[in-house]
Amino acid sequence: MRGYGVYLLTRLGQFVLVVFIGINISFIVTHSTPIDPVEATIAASTMFGAVNPEAIAIMRQSLKELYGLEGGLFEQYLTFWRRVVVLDFGPSLSAFPAPVSALIARALPWTVGLLVVSTVLTWILGNLLGGLAGYYHQSRTLRFAGVVAMAFHPIPYYIVAFMLLIVFGYLWPILPISGGAQINLQRGFNLPFLSSLLIHSILPITSLVLVGLGGWFMGMRSLVSNVVTEDYVTYAELGGVDRRRILASYVMRNSLVPQVTGLAMSLGAIFNGAIITEQVFGYPGIGHLLIQAVHAGDYSLVLGITTISIIAVSAAVFLIDLLYPLLDPRVRVR
Repeated sequence: MRGYGVYLLTRLGQFVLVVFIGINISFIVTHSTPIDPVEATIAASTMFGAVNPEAIAIMRQSLKELYGLEGGLFEQYLTFWRRVVVLDFGPSLSAFPAPVSALIARALPWTVGLLVVSTVLTWILGNLLGGLAGYYHQSRTLRFAGVVAMAFHPIPYYIVAFMLLIVFGYLWPILPISGGAQINLQRGFNLPFLSSLLIHSILPITSLVLVGLGGWFMGMRSLVSNVVTEDYVTYAELGGVDRRRILASYVMRNSLVPQVTGLAMSLGAIFNGAIITEQVFGYPGIGHLLIQAVHAGDYSLVLGITTISIIAVSAAVFLIDLLYPLLDPRVRVR
Protein backbone atom coordinates (compact mmCIF):
# COMPACT_ATOMS: atom_id res chain seq x y z
CA MET A 1 0.00 0.00 0.00
CA ARG A 2 2.92 2.31 0.72
CA GLY A 3 4.25 1.62 -2.78
CA TYR A 4 0.94 2.71 -4.28
CA GLY A 5 1.06 5.93 -2.24
CA VAL A 6 4.46 6.77 -3.73
CA TYR A 7 3.11 5.91 -7.19
CA LEU A 8 0.09 8.19 -6.59
CA LEU A 9 2.26 11.13 -5.53
CA THR A 10 4.58 10.64 -8.52
CA ARG A 11 1.71 10.60 -11.00
CA LEU A 12 0.11 13.59 -9.27
CA GLY A 13 3.35 15.53 -9.65
CA GLN A 14 3.49 14.62 -13.35
CA PHE A 15 -0.13 15.71 -13.79
CA VAL A 16 0.52 19.11 -12.19
CA LEU A 17 3.69 19.59 -14.27
CA VAL A 18 1.95 18.73 -17.56
CA VAL A 19 -0.98 21.07 -16.82
CA PHE A 20 1.41 23.86 -15.77
CA ILE A 21 3.54 23.57 -18.92
CA GLY A 22 0.54 23.24 -21.24
CA ILE A 23 -1.25 26.28 -19.84
CA ASN A 24 1.96 28.32 -19.98
CA ILE A 25 2.40 27.43 -23.65
CA SER A 26 -1.20 28.56 -24.30
CA PHE A 27 -0.47 31.87 -22.56
CA ILE A 28 2.71 32.43 -24.60
CA VAL A 29 1.05 31.60 -27.93
CA THR A 30 -2.00 33.79 -27.38
CA HIS A 31 0.12 36.72 -26.13
CA SER A 32 2.40 36.39 -29.16
CA THR A 33 -0.42 36.95 -31.62
CA PRO A 34 -0.46 40.33 -33.42
CA ILE A 35 -4.16 40.76 -32.58
CA ASP A 36 -4.76 43.17 -29.70
CA PRO A 37 -8.24 42.51 -28.26
CA VAL A 38 -8.41 45.95 -26.64
CA GLU A 39 -7.60 47.85 -29.82
CA ALA A 40 -9.90 45.56 -31.84
CA THR A 41 -12.80 46.38 -29.50
CA ILE A 42 -12.05 50.12 -29.64
CA ALA A 43 -11.85 50.02 -33.44
CA ALA A 44 -15.21 48.26 -33.66
CA SER A 45 -16.78 50.76 -31.26
CA THR A 46 -15.47 53.86 -33.09
CA MET A 47 -16.09 52.61 -36.61
CA PHE A 48 -19.17 54.74 -37.32
CA GLY A 49 -18.16 58.12 -35.97
CA ALA A 50 -15.65 60.30 -34.15
CA VAL A 51 -15.20 59.75 -30.44
CA ASN A 52 -13.65 61.98 -27.80
CA PRO A 53 -9.98 60.98 -27.24
CA GLU A 54 -10.53 61.10 -23.48
CA ALA A 55 -13.42 58.68 -23.82
CA ILE A 56 -11.20 56.36 -25.89
CA ALA A 57 -8.47 56.50 -23.22
CA ILE A 58 -10.98 55.65 -20.49
CA MET A 59 -12.38 52.82 -22.63
CA ARG A 60 -8.87 51.47 -23.27
CA GLN A 61 -8.05 51.44 -19.56
CA SER A 62 -11.35 49.77 -18.67
CA LEU A 63 -10.89 47.09 -21.34
CA LYS A 64 -7.35 46.34 -20.18
CA GLU A 65 -8.67 45.75 -16.67
CA LEU A 66 -11.52 43.68 -18.07
CA TYR A 67 -9.28 41.42 -20.19
CA GLY A 68 -6.47 41.19 -17.63
CA LEU A 69 -4.01 43.06 -19.85
CA GLU A 70 -3.01 45.73 -17.37
CA GLY A 71 0.67 46.31 -16.65
CA GLY A 72 3.63 44.44 -18.08
CA LEU A 73 3.78 40.85 -19.32
CA PHE A 74 4.64 39.45 -15.88
CA GLU A 75 1.67 41.22 -14.27
CA GLN A 76 -0.58 39.89 -17.02
CA TYR A 77 0.83 36.41 -16.37
CA LEU A 78 0.00 36.60 -12.66
CA THR A 79 -3.49 37.93 -13.44
CA PHE A 80 -3.99 35.08 -15.90
CA TRP A 81 -3.09 32.42 -13.32
CA ARG A 82 -5.35 34.02 -10.72
CA ARG A 83 -8.19 33.68 -13.22
CA VAL A 84 -7.23 30.10 -14.09
CA VAL A 85 -7.39 29.05 -10.44
CA VAL A 86 -11.01 30.23 -10.16
CA LEU A 87 -11.83 29.35 -13.82
CA ASP A 88 -12.76 32.95 -14.57
CA PHE A 89 -11.35 34.06 -17.93
CA GLY A 90 -13.21 37.34 -18.12
CA PRO A 91 -15.68 38.40 -20.81
CA SER A 92 -15.66 37.16 -24.39
CA LEU A 93 -14.59 39.61 -27.05
CA SER A 94 -16.77 38.14 -29.79
CA ALA A 95 -19.86 37.71 -27.56
CA PHE A 96 -19.37 40.65 -25.19
CA PRO A 97 -20.40 40.90 -22.35
CA ALA A 98 -21.01 37.15 -22.00
CA PRO A 99 -18.37 35.55 -19.68
CA VAL A 100 -15.99 33.05 -21.28
CA SER A 101 -16.81 30.53 -18.53
CA ALA A 102 -20.51 30.71 -19.42
CA LEU A 103 -19.83 30.10 -23.13
CA ILE A 104 -17.58 27.13 -22.32
CA ALA A 105 -20.12 25.72 -19.83
CA ARG A 106 -22.78 25.94 -22.55
CA ALA A 107 -20.66 24.18 -25.19
CA LEU A 108 -18.78 21.66 -23.01
CA PRO A 109 -21.65 19.17 -22.45
CA TRP A 110 -22.08 18.80 -26.22
CA THR A 111 -18.41 17.92 -26.74
CA VAL A 112 -18.22 15.69 -23.67
CA GLY A 113 -21.28 13.75 -24.81
CA LEU A 114 -19.94 13.43 -28.34
CA LEU A 115 -16.48 12.29 -27.20
CA VAL A 116 -17.62 9.92 -24.47
CA VAL A 117 -20.09 8.09 -26.71
CA SER A 118 -17.77 7.94 -29.74
CA THR A 119 -14.74 6.93 -27.66
CA VAL A 120 -16.56 4.18 -25.79
CA LEU A 121 -18.19 2.83 -28.96
CA THR A 122 -14.89 2.88 -30.88
CA TRP A 123 -13.00 1.22 -28.05
CA ILE A 124 -15.60 -1.51 -27.47
CA LEU A 125 -16.18 -2.32 -31.16
CA GLY A 126 -12.49 -2.17 -32.07
CA ASN A 127 -11.37 -4.40 -29.19
CA LEU A 128 -14.25 -6.82 -29.61
CA LEU A 129 -13.74 -7.27 -33.36
CA GLY A 130 -9.94 -7.32 -32.99
CA GLY A 131 -10.08 -9.91 -30.21
CA LEU A 132 -12.41 -12.15 -32.18
CA ALA A 133 -10.30 -11.75 -35.34
CA GLY A 134 -7.11 -12.65 -33.44
CA TYR A 135 -8.63 -15.75 -31.86
CA TYR A 136 -10.79 -16.97 -34.75
CA HIS A 137 -8.21 -16.06 -37.39
CA GLN A 138 -9.77 -18.36 -40.00
CA SER A 139 -13.11 -16.54 -40.06
CA ARG A 140 -13.76 -14.81 -43.41
CA THR A 141 -16.38 -12.51 -41.89
CA LEU A 142 -13.92 -11.18 -39.32
CA ARG A 143 -11.25 -10.80 -41.99
CA PHE A 144 -13.64 -8.70 -44.05
CA ALA A 145 -14.51 -6.60 -41.00
CA GLY A 146 -10.79 -6.00 -40.47
CA VAL A 147 -10.33 -4.89 -44.08
CA VAL A 148 -13.21 -2.40 -43.77
CA ALA A 149 -11.93 -1.05 -40.44
CA MET A 150 -8.41 -0.62 -41.75
CA ALA A 151 -9.66 1.03 -44.95
CA PHE A 152 -11.14 3.94 -42.98
CA HIS A 153 -8.23 4.26 -40.53
CA PRO A 154 -5.81 6.36 -42.65
CA ILE A 155 -8.55 8.69 -43.95
CA PRO A 156 -8.63 12.13 -42.24
CA TYR A 157 -11.60 12.91 -39.99
CA TYR A 158 -12.90 15.71 -42.18
CA ILE A 159 -12.91 13.54 -45.34
CA VAL A 160 -15.07 10.91 -43.63
CA ALA A 161 -17.29 13.65 -42.22
CA PHE A 162 -17.78 15.18 -45.68
CA MET A 163 -18.49 11.74 -47.18
CA LEU A 164 -21.21 11.06 -44.60
CA LEU A 165 -22.61 14.57 -45.06
CA ILE A 166 -22.90 14.11 -48.85
CA VAL A 167 -24.37 10.61 -48.66
CA PHE A 168 -26.88 11.06 -45.83
CA GLY A 169 -27.53 14.77 -46.27
CA TYR A 170 -27.90 15.11 -50.04
CA LEU A 171 -27.86 11.80 -51.93
CA TRP A 172 -30.03 10.00 -49.35
CA PRO A 173 -31.30 12.78 -47.06
CA ILE A 174 -32.51 10.83 -44.04
CA LEU A 175 -30.39 12.45 -41.31
CA PRO A 176 -29.87 16.07 -40.20
CA ILE A 177 -26.51 17.51 -41.26
CA SER A 178 -26.21 20.51 -38.94
CA GLY A 179 -26.82 21.47 -35.30
CA GLY A 180 -27.03 19.49 -32.09
CA ALA A 181 -30.81 19.27 -31.84
CA GLN A 182 -33.96 20.72 -33.36
CA ILE A 183 -34.14 24.43 -32.51
CA ASN A 184 -37.82 24.77 -31.63
CA LEU A 185 -37.81 22.00 -28.98
CA GLN A 186 -37.78 22.60 -25.25
CA ARG A 187 -34.43 21.44 -23.90
CA GLY A 188 -34.48 19.00 -21.02
CA PHE A 189 -35.03 15.34 -20.19
CA ASN A 190 -38.04 14.89 -22.43
CA LEU A 191 -38.52 12.37 -25.21
CA PRO A 192 -38.78 14.79 -28.19
CA PHE A 193 -35.56 16.61 -27.28
CA LEU A 194 -33.62 13.42 -26.47
CA SER A 195 -34.76 11.84 -29.74
CA SER A 196 -33.66 14.91 -31.69
CA LEU A 197 -30.36 14.94 -29.81
CA LEU A 198 -29.73 11.30 -30.73
CA ILE A 199 -30.60 11.76 -34.41
CA HIS A 200 -28.40 14.85 -34.78
CA SER A 201 -25.43 13.06 -33.17
CA ILE A 202 -25.46 10.02 -35.48
CA LEU A 203 -23.32 11.50 -38.26
CA PRO A 204 -20.67 13.16 -36.03
CA ILE A 205 -20.31 10.03 -33.88
CA THR A 206 -20.17 7.75 -36.93
CA SER A 207 -17.38 9.82 -38.51
CA LEU A 208 -15.28 9.55 -35.32
CA VAL A 209 -15.99 5.84 -34.86
CA LEU A 210 -15.15 4.88 -38.46
CA VAL A 211 -11.75 6.61 -38.34
CA GLY A 212 -10.77 5.36 -34.88
CA LEU A 213 -11.97 1.77 -35.24
CA GLY A 214 -9.01 0.48 -37.28
CA GLY A 215 -6.36 1.39 -34.71
CA TRP A 216 -8.07 -0.44 -31.86
CA PHE A 217 -8.84 -3.40 -34.15
CA MET A 218 -5.25 -3.81 -35.29
CA GLY A 219 -3.82 -3.37 -31.79
CA MET A 220 -6.17 -5.88 -30.18
CA ARG A 221 -5.71 -8.45 -32.95
CA SER A 222 -1.93 -8.30 -32.52
CA LEU A 223 -2.19 -8.63 -28.73
CA VAL A 224 -4.57 -11.58 -28.94
CA SER A 225 -2.39 -13.29 -31.56
CA ASN A 226 0.49 -13.22 -29.06
CA VAL A 227 -1.58 -14.26 -26.04
CA VAL A 228 -3.10 -17.34 -27.74
CA THR A 229 0.39 -18.85 -28.05
CA GLU A 230 0.96 -18.68 -24.28
CA ASP A 231 1.24 -21.97 -22.36
CA TYR A 232 -1.76 -21.32 -20.10
CA VAL A 233 -4.04 -20.84 -23.14
CA THR A 234 -2.74 -24.04 -24.77
CA TYR A 235 -3.19 -25.94 -21.49
CA ALA A 236 -6.78 -24.67 -21.15
CA GLU A 237 -7.58 -25.77 -24.71
CA LEU A 238 -6.07 -29.21 -24.14
CA GLY A 239 -8.00 -29.46 -20.86
CA GLY A 240 -11.29 -29.09 -22.72
CA VAL A 241 -12.23 -25.64 -21.39
CA ASP A 242 -15.00 -24.03 -23.43
CA ARG A 243 -13.51 -21.79 -26.15
CA ARG A 244 -15.80 -18.89 -25.28
CA ARG A 245 -14.54 -19.00 -21.70
CA ILE A 246 -10.93 -19.16 -22.90
CA LEU A 247 -11.53 -16.15 -25.14
CA ALA A 248 -13.21 -14.08 -22.42
CA SER A 249 -11.25 -15.04 -19.30
CA TYR A 250 -7.82 -16.05 -20.60
CA VAL A 251 -7.25 -14.15 -23.83
CA MET A 252 -9.31 -10.95 -23.91
CA ARG A 253 -8.82 -10.10 -20.24
CA ASN A 254 -5.03 -10.30 -20.47
CA SER A 255 -4.95 -8.41 -23.77
CA LEU A 256 -7.11 -5.51 -22.62
CA VAL A 257 -4.64 -4.00 -20.14
CA PRO A 258 -2.54 -2.10 -22.74
CA GLN A 259 -5.74 -1.05 -24.50
CA VAL A 260 -7.06 0.57 -21.31
CA THR A 261 -3.94 2.72 -21.17
CA GLY A 262 -4.31 3.59 -24.84
CA LEU A 263 -7.89 4.67 -24.18
CA ALA A 264 -6.72 7.62 -22.07
CA MET A 265 -3.77 8.45 -24.31
CA SER A 266 -6.04 8.75 -27.36
CA LEU A 267 -8.33 11.37 -25.82
CA GLY A 268 -6.17 14.26 -26.98
CA ALA A 269 -6.06 13.05 -30.58
CA ILE A 270 -9.80 12.45 -30.60
CA PHE A 271 -10.36 16.01 -29.39
CA ASN A 272 -8.51 17.29 -32.46
CA GLY A 273 -10.76 15.22 -34.66
CA ALA A 274 -13.81 16.46 -32.78
CA ILE A 275 -12.88 20.07 -33.58
CA ILE A 276 -13.02 19.36 -37.30
CA THR A 277 -16.08 17.14 -37.05
CA GLU A 278 -18.02 19.71 -35.03
CA GLN A 279 -17.16 22.40 -37.56
CA VAL A 280 -18.27 20.26 -40.51
CA PHE A 281 -21.61 19.36 -38.93
CA GLY A 282 -22.15 22.69 -37.13
CA TYR A 283 -22.24 20.81 -33.83
CA PRO A 284 -22.44 23.32 -30.92
CA GLY A 285 -19.48 21.99 -28.95
CA ILE A 286 -16.09 23.23 -27.79
CA GLY A 287 -14.47 22.59 -31.18
CA HIS A 288 -17.00 24.71 -33.05
CA LEU A 289 -16.68 27.44 -30.40
CA LEU A 290 -12.87 27.39 -30.68
CA ILE A 291 -12.96 27.87 -34.46
CA GLN A 292 -15.30 30.83 -34.05
CA ALA A 293 -13.04 32.31 -31.35
CA VAL A 294 -9.93 32.01 -33.56
CA HIS A 295 -11.68 33.64 -36.53
CA ALA A 296 -12.90 36.50 -34.33
CA GLY A 297 -9.53 36.92 -32.58
CA ASP A 298 -11.27 36.27 -29.27
CA TYR A 299 -8.24 36.22 -27.00
CA SER A 300 -9.96 35.29 -23.74
CA LEU A 301 -12.16 32.57 -25.23
CA VAL A 302 -9.23 30.81 -26.94
CA LEU A 303 -7.29 30.83 -23.67
CA GLY A 304 -10.27 29.52 -21.73
CA ILE A 305 -10.97 26.68 -24.16
CA THR A 306 -7.33 25.55 -24.40
CA THR A 307 -6.91 25.68 -20.62
CA ILE A 308 -10.02 23.59 -19.96
CA SER A 309 -8.99 21.10 -22.69
CA ILE A 310 -5.49 20.69 -21.25
CA ILE A 311 -6.84 20.08 -17.76
CA ALA A 312 -9.50 17.62 -18.99
CA VAL A 313 -7.14 15.50 -21.11
CA SER A 314 -4.42 15.48 -18.43
CA ALA A 315 -6.96 14.47 -15.78
CA ALA A 316 -8.17 11.56 -17.93
CA VAL A 317 -4.61 10.27 -18.39
CA PHE A 318 -3.95 10.74 -14.65
CA LEU A 319 -7.02 8.69 -13.66
CA ILE A 320 -6.11 5.86 -16.04
CA ASP A 321 -2.56 5.84 -14.63
CA LEU A 322 -4.01 5.40 -11.14
CA LEU A 323 -6.25 2.53 -12.26
CA TYR A 324 -3.58 0.74 -14.28
CA PRO A 325 -1.79 -1.03 -11.38
CA LEU A 326 -5.16 -2.07 -9.93
CA LEU A 327 -6.26 -3.60 -13.26
CA ASP A 328 -3.05 -5.54 -13.81
CA PRO A 329 -1.39 -6.95 -10.68
CA ARG A 330 1.68 -7.85 -12.77
CA VAL A 331 2.53 -4.15 -13.02
CA ARG A 332 4.96 -3.09 -10.32
CA VAL A 333 4.00 0.16 -8.59
CA ARG A 334 7.00 2.46 -8.42
